[in-house]
Amino acid sequence: MNPDVDNTGKRKDLFKTASRDLLQGGYLFDGTVMFTPQKIPNDPVELFVQDENEENIRITIRLVGDLTWGDHHYIQLFNIIIRKCLALMGLKQVGRNYYMPDQKIVISEHKIQLWPGYFTSMRQHEKDILLNVDLQFKFMRTDNVYDLLLECQGANARKEFQSKIIGSVVLTYYNNKTYKIDDVDFQSSPNNTFKMADGSEITYKQYYQRKYNVNIRNQDQPLLVSRSKPRELRAGMPETIFLVPELCQLTGLTDRQRENFNLMKTLASHTRIGVESRIRKLMDFSRQIHSRPEVVQEIRRWDLDIGERLVQFQGRVLPNEHIVSGGDTRYNSGPQADWTKELRSKPMVCAPKMERLAVVCPARLKNATQDFLQTLARTASGMRWSIGSPKIFEINDDRSGSYIEKIENIINSAHPTLILVILSNNSQDRYSAIKKKCYVDRGVPTQMFVARNLNSKGIMSIATKVAIQMNCKIGGAPWTISVPLNGLMVVGYDVCRDTANRKKSFSGMVSSLDKQMTRYFSCTSEHKMEEELSNNFAAYLLLACKKYKEVNKHYPDRILIYRDGVGEGQIPYVHEHELNNIKKKLKQDIYKNNDLKMAFVIVSKRINTRIFTEKDNPPPGTVVDDVITLPERYDFYIVSQCVRQGTVSPTSYNVIEDTLGLTPDRMQILTYKLTHMYYNWSGTVRVPAPCQYAHKLAFMVSQNLHRPAHPDLENVLYYL
Repeated sequence: MNPDVDNTGKRKDLFKTASRDLLQGGYLFDGTVMFTPQKIPNDPVELFVQDENEENIRITIRLVGDLTWGDHHYIQLFNIIIRKCLALMGLKQVGRNYYMPDQKIVISEHKIQLWPGYFTSMRQHEKDILLNVDLQFKFMRTDNVYDLLLECQGANARKEFQSKIIGSVVLTYYNNKTYKIDDVDFQSSPNNTFKMADGSEITYKQYYQRKYNVNIRNQDQPLLVSRSKPRELRAGMPETIFLVPELCQLTGLTDRQRENFNLMKTLASHTRIGVESRIRKLMDFSRQIHSRPEVVQEIRRWDLDIGERLVQFQGRVLPNEHIVSGGDTRYNSGPQADWTKELRSKPMVCAPKMERLAVVCPARLKNATQDFLQTLARTASGMRWSIGSPKIFEINDDRSGSYIEKIENIINSAHPTLILVILSNNSQDRYSAIKKKCYVDRGVPTQMFVARNLNSKGIMSIATKVAIQMNCKIGGAPWTISVPLNGLMVVGYDVCRDTANRKKSFSGMVSSLDKQMTRYFSCTSEHKMEEELSNNFAAYLLLACKKYKEVNKHYPDRILIYRDGVGEGQIPYVHEHELNNIKKKLKQDIYKNNDLKMAFVIVSKRINTRIFTEKDNPPPGTVVDDVITLPERYDFYIVSQCVRQGTVSPTSYNVIEDTLGLTPDRMQILTYKLTHMYYNWSGTVRVPAPCQYAHKLAFMVSQNLHRPAHPDLENVLYYL
């Protein structure tokens, strides 16, 4: 375009107006590249159009090539076509996905709407190009940001509003676009002016009235600030976007809403869709694709053919794992991979002596705490472990300062092995303050317990879980599994963004120290850039190898790394930087003359692939490594859990490096075995246990501690 037009939306509008007569056979235009089903005669072609300022724009269309099989844009074109079909079906785009606001589910008592919709992605799989369709829900709140502003009262109203709105995503209903809020400008209002493209000045109030016919009622509200991402800047978006609170609809759920059991139960009844219902909805989507005339016409225009049925393929189910308790007692994990009942009467594999257990509780909860300690002692003895003789320390109120002062005195005078803290409620500020004192300042394991559970109906189950956690936090282990490989060290790694400072993140690394996978080394690091992250990973992995040698008298013969928290676009960086840094560091310092046997596996939980039989979820241990996997990867899916509601989500494993010498079958079996070793749940989890431990560690540090924990805790699972 001459003169050039930066804004992608404007480019599309101008092109549509100019090419109306020329491209009657259809086209797709992303703002830079145009695709057409047939070649345009008289190449190149020049078109002329006027913009809103009556300035003449010359548009030149030139053929750059034919799109052929294997071309970089080939699959991209298919995805653009599918998204256009969704728009033709009447769906509204919100963010990247398409939703059906006319079919919204209203939960009026909580001011929430659920918009059903679809995620779609077309990609080359093992043998065919497959269309992945998944059901999605958008959580919309019926109140707007101005309502939230009015709820914040008092001297700290501005600070409270900022804490609630910064980092959230809002929807501007006048154009159905989403924006992430980065700041609040309290010095500005809708009466402030800004410059238009032609240089004239206009107030925000006038702009919205003229462009969208929207009247802003409140003139005193501040403006919200959203900063464009690099991709949006390249598309011509301004660096800073100012939004009016009363025109912004809130999306997502607040922390308070997530803690509301009844609300989450209501939402789950709509969002956890069972297999049969999911199949019906997907087949309904297929019928719409093949029955709507305008959609059929668009698909045929590009000479496409989309199958009407779901893809069928063969999988296999791994045998049930045998759980090993103390005294080499063995029992089957069962068809649902849940051994809770068997666990209560079996001895723990490792049960260190609880030398001194200190208990801190408000004075009014002393009697209930004593009753709970008796129940805790009974459940622990059933697993052949003793909590010793707990000593209760009372506090007169439940202020954070009272807890901290009492804990400091206990550590100085009683030197406890572990501190059990009874909390009057689940206040995050109090929880974080106690964890910081114990984990960062003093290096003492703690077990937190909320008072409402002291008299719970399921107190025996709760006490069993608490006993297991306490045992693990002082170096114990309740069960293990049989791992046939000698000299194997398994490493889990994950990254979480710090909640207090969004510009930094914390990584968590957890590595096994013994063949039974019952002892672990844990460490965290703070970083602000990807380069820091990869350097820290390599340094801490080297430290983990040295810790392994301290326990086993030799370095690990094999290293298996499970890396979580990697997006699709980050895989090349992880391969080129993280993995290469690790290999370089280990070969320089440890494996100088020996071959380094290592596998690096990227673990992905947040995927849109669903696997099911004709009427039910597949059983735990289901493995799929063909048809729906990718031809350029060594990848597979494992369904490791049994779910009682909805459709189970498989986990994707992408092996980007493997010199272990294991066959794919053995790699899959080992991976499934490791999902049985997470001690916070007597059943399988979605990812290998070291990976889940790493997530738990990184999450706690980024949410509560905001700095690495005391080195005295690095050899125990203190973050359970």
